[in-house]
Amino acid sequence: MNKKETLRLCIACREMKDKRTLIRVVKNKDGSIFIDRTGKANGRGAYVCKNTECLEKLKKQKSLNKAFKCAVDNEIYENLKEVIIGEN
Repeated sequence: MNKKETLRLCIACREMKDKRTLIRVVKNKDGSIFIDRTGKANGRGAYVCKNTECLEKLKKQKSLNKAFKCAVDNEIYENLKEVIIGEN
């Protein structure tokens, strides 16, 4: 193992996984919420697995709303779906 694994919690399934296998969603200081493809954007980050089961849980439980303490637009969930489908 060359690099030490950096573990993050998927907010849908609550499993600890290597952050490189997860999708990061960020809320920056301006209140904008977006998918962070670099994993380095400034702001509050939340991680979700790259599978449709976790996406469905995420939507049903409104986990992003809870993580960011605000209403999250449906467009974010649609963008996540596109990323997940594109990755698989």
